[in-house]
Amino acid sequence: MLLLPLAAVAGVVLDRLFGEPRRGHPLVAFGTLANSCERVLNAGRGRRLRGLLAWTLLVVPFAGLALWAIPGGLPGAIVDALLLYLALGARSLDEHARRVADDLAAGDLGAAREHVGWMVSRQTAELDADAVASACIESTLENGNDAIFGALFWFALLGGAGAILFRLGNTLDAMWGYRNQRFAAFGCVAARIDDLLNLVPARLTALSYGRDIGDVVRADARPYGGLKLTIETVFDFIAPVRADARPYGGLKRY
Repeated sequence: MLLLPLAAVAGVVLDRLFGEPRRGHPLVAFGTLANSCERVLNAGRGRRLRGLLAWTLLVVPFAGLALWAIPGGLPGAIVDALLLYLALGARSLDEHARRVADDLAAGDLGAAREHVGWMVSRQTAELDADAVASACIESTLENGNDAIFGALFWFALLGGAGAILFRLGNTLDAMWGYRNQRFAAFGCVAARIDDLLNLVPARLTALSYGRDIGDVVRADARPYGGLKLTIETVFDFIAPVRADARPYGGLKRY
């Protein structure tokens, strides 16, 4: 039992030291595979079932293999740590957010717009400085769950297999979870499964933000670039199950 917490620490340290692999990241190959699968299956009738089939074909074999094949003892803990490292994106998220903050501090709005565009699924060319700051904060809060806490939560439950399950499911939601003509039916399953995977970790993440924000979170929360950092707002950004989805780049996410 002690090996799993040690593996978690090792995975976090690896992410902190090295960040996401610059070349040959398995998620890039997974995204290519997912695109190919979507092109084949996202056609004709029964697209929700086709979306379920695609999700199953893409996620279950990898998560199942990890659950079945990872050995016990120290070798298994090493594999678990490596899988968690690949599922985390804490350093990358930190670098993206700091880049936008540095751009704004230097008064370089053009660079800030470009760099925040790497973080959000919306048009950023017309955003003013306050809107750029808001978009950066929102994305950082939301991705704090997707890139860090969610993976850690499922790792605590299932080890490396849990981290893989969460990250692959989250990736498919990011690729397919849009209410547009192409993905409204096909991507619905990926979006709903991601909701379920995030049901507990998203709320734990929101509670941790509420505690960490501290003085900023008050009954009369101060607006930061038009964005009110209240507990309710944090829940709205992170909790995946909400009454109405926010529009991103003219599209509504599930």
